Amino acid sequence: MRKLRNFMKVVALSSVVLVASCEKDNTESDVASSDAVSDDLVAKLDGFYLNGKAAVPFVNEYPDGSSQEGVMVEDLFFSTEQIQAMQNLKDGEMEIWGEQYRTTNLVSQPKTISVIGYTGGQFALSSAGRTGLQWAVNNYNRLNLNIRFTLTFAASTSADMVIYDNSVNNPGSSGGSAGFPSGGNPFKFIQIYGLSGSSNNVNEHVICHEMGHSIGFRHTDYFSRQSCGDNVNEGSAGVGAILIPGTPSGFDPNSIMLACFNDGVNGEFNNNDITALNFLY
Repeated sequence: MRKLRNFMKVVALSSVVLVASCEKDNTESDVASSDAVSDDLVAKLDGFYLNGKAAVPFVNEYPDGSSQEGVMVEDLFFSTEQIQAMQNLKDGEMEIWGEQYRTTNLVSQPKTISVIGYTGGQFALSSAGRTGLQWAVNNYNRLNLNIRFTLTFAASTSADMVIYDNSVNNPGSSGGSAGFPSGGNPFKFIQIYGLSGSSNNVNEHVICHEMGHSIGFRHTDYFSRQSCGDNVNEGSAGVGAILIPGTPSGFDPNSIMLACFNDGVNGEFNNNDITALNFLY
């Protein structure tokens, strides 16, 4: 989940795999218990430049009443189905990427991405969430990329992306979570939580960040988590990180894709974020 510094600790992931479900035997072997994942899965996640030791079993609750079991690594979710897909990947079939680093797994383009800001029941966005979402969509659209977002507010999940408030299932936490693109499509369900009392800018920032994951970006500081004060690397194995030309390989203190944020964020892309978006899209 996206992490508000000094408020909460979460877990992050990255890759070609998104939210789904896995066969029962793999679920039982990899998600070993309600509070731990197997050593084998930890090693697999590490091999994809993810922090396997931070992975925790997680059930994602969606506003359409469905749910998916899997693991959460930071602010990214992997379903059991995606875990199975990871197990089936052979060496060389996939490259890992991040905010300054990319994989070949992106949203197909040109593409118009329909976005719904959810307004129904306990998953409805707050006023600040709705404003933050509108501002986040504006941030992307003003760049005139080969992907464009159309926004509707409704109690519906019939869209390419659905942004909803899941505070009810994340008590005491503030942030958001998403996943990565699959099959040329963005990750669909983006949740935020604990932000109804935060400013429009904070909501904009978190939503813009999670939308970034949904179209294929990883944390800018995945190699150090310096924005969190952790000084640890989210991943371990070297399976290919491709630097996006024109962006720094080191710490970028103002990127919207930093692992952690604070109440002073303005929700806007910095120049390196814009360079990365323009290069990829």
